[in-house]
Amino acid sequence: MDIKTYLSAKKFIVDKTLDKLVPCAKMFPASVHEAMRYSLFAGGKRVRPILSIAAAEALGAGTSGLLPLAGSLELIHTYSLIHDDLPAMDDDDFRRGRPTCHKVYGEAIAILAGDGLLNLAFEVLSDPRRTKAVPANRLIAIIKEISAASGVLGMVGGQVVDMESEGKEIDFPTLEYIHTHKTGALIRASVRVGAIYAKASEKRLKALTRYGELAGLAFQIVDDILDITGKREEIGKDVGSDLKKGKRTFPSFYGLEESRLRANEVAEKAVHSLRDFDRKADPLRELAKYIVNRVN
Repeated sequence: MDIKTYLSAKKFIVDKTLDKLVPCAKMFPASVHEAMRYSLFAGGKRVRPILSIAAAEALGAGTSGLLPLAGSLELIHTYSLIHDDLPAMDDDDFRRGRPTCHKVYGEAIAILAGDGLLNLAFEVLSDPRRTKAVPANRLIAIIKEISAASGVLGMVGGQVVDMESEGKEIDFPTLEYIHTHKTGALIRASVRVGAIYAKASEKRLKALTRYGELAGLAFQIVDDILDITGKREEIGKDVGSDLKKGKRTFPSFYGLEESRLRANEVAEKAVHSLRDFDRKADPLRELAKYIVNRVN
């Protein structure tokens, strides 16, 4: 299959969904809605919602009822980027090739835009009009999954340890904690959301969970590599920021070549975790390869 065609088609569907979920830029109070949309439609790849869709497809499920849930994953991901970029955190000036939200709208509106996206995600998840295709027990499980991945046991916890580790000598288990929580938790949850939506058996849910864990780790290893080798016009932000901030990364532990090997090994393990799935899981297999071969 052509993964680029698949990604383009799914991104189009996800973007249409997001456009319907988020208030228009002119709705009062316009400043925060404009800031939310500025960051949300800045050209993201939509990897998380697409992983959710691909997981459901791997189980043979239709995905029209999944789209609002998948959209909520992107709302949460974008909120996390807005907040990560703030001066109090990673202090980045560019994201996806554009000035970061706080550079355009100021810190206060950027914080509130992130808050707005996070809360909108849970409004969507709990809206019966948008989630009527999902039985209540599965919807509750999905909300719990996303809440945990977004909170102190997931992204928030990972961000805390990441910030507290700047400029310090940390051990490898601490680095793994940062990667599997700050980045990996929401990727893992995205795959599980699609699986839960599609009523996966316990065995298949376990296999897809393993795939999500490995895909998330591979994603972050490649991010670490791109922070050294990437070009600003391709990755959309300044390169070398981890080094400037004194952050320990996979390349700082293992070097670039070994890190590339490890990323490929992890992606291969992700594909292997789908060995009992038929060709309907090919998008997931190709997504694992795409994650390690991407340039942004």
